[in-house]
Amino acid sequence: MAEPGRLDLSEPTAQNAIHGLTRWSAWSLASHAPHEVVLRLALLGRTGYPFRLDLEVEYHLSDADGLTVRVTAGNAGTRPAPYGTGSHPYLAAAAPVVDGCELTLPVARWLPADSRGIPSGPAQDVAGTPFDFRAARPVGTVTLDHAFTGLDRDESGVAWARLTCGGTGAALWAGPGYRWLQAFTGDTLDSAHRRRAVAIEPMTCPPNAFVTGTDLLTLEPGDTVTHTWGIQAIGG
Repeated sequence: MAEPGRLDLSEPTAQNAIHGLTRWSAWSLASHAPHEVVLRLALLGRTGYPFRLDLEVEYHLSDADGLTVRVTAGNAGTRPAPYGTGSHPYLAAAAPVVDGCELTLPVARWLPADSRGIPSGPAQDVAGTPFDFRAARPVGTVTLDHAFTGLDRDESGVAWARLTCGGTGAALWAGPGYRWLQAFTGDTLDSAHRRRAVAIEPMTCPPNAFVTGTDLLTLEPGDTVTHTWGIQAIGG
């Protein structure tokens, strides 16, 4: 299998390639209905990523289940392709800032990172750290921009994260295959957006997986894989 090379530095101040290969791509509208939209993209290789993937994302909204997102990737090339997917939703509650909101993260370990956000060591136990939100508690002054793993799942294999304030808020669920959650309190954003919500990002692999290989998937030619996540309202 050919390995990825140096990707475009989409965060030049930190010399990082961040937020994946398709964030700024022109996705095509494949279909739409009152409660469903399907987008598609043929990824015909990028700098440092000489592979072809056919990608599809389906967004479905229902009263019963809230928002459901299905991300499908197929290897349309002739070589095995390394693959990982992540999404970047934010959860908000009825509060101007998240400090007084209660956060629940169903995770056992957090991943240390350096000043560039590059993992700097193996995942550590959250017990006894400021990052232990396994039981709901206020966000307080904790700054989060970390990847977490060791997800606790229900009987259907789904992991749930929640942000609430006064009994209302939102829950994110991550289906099988999502082995990581990135949590971000937005402290580096501008003042209009800083700590107004918490990003809970379902990811199949951690940052820098093209280098480390941690939880990186390999799609053989013709292989297809689908991952599903969603958001539901709480109270309100």
